[in-house]
Amino acid sequence: MAQLKVTQVRSPIGGTREQRDSLRSLGLHRIGDTVIKDDRPEFRGMIQAVRHLVTVEEVQ
Repeated sequence: MAQLKVTQVRSPIGGTREQRDSLRSLGLHRIGDTVIKDDRPEFRGMIQAVRHLVTVEEVQ
């Protein structure tokens, strides 16, 4: 299964509660944090909610 490398590049200050919750659920706490998640619809939805705050790369 493919995996996604998600890195937080911007602050959630000024964002909505949903955006802050999505970052926490992904395991991101501060700028520069990186997590590896399975490429599943649940994670894709969270990433979509904060797409302007993170960068995403596919990992083999």
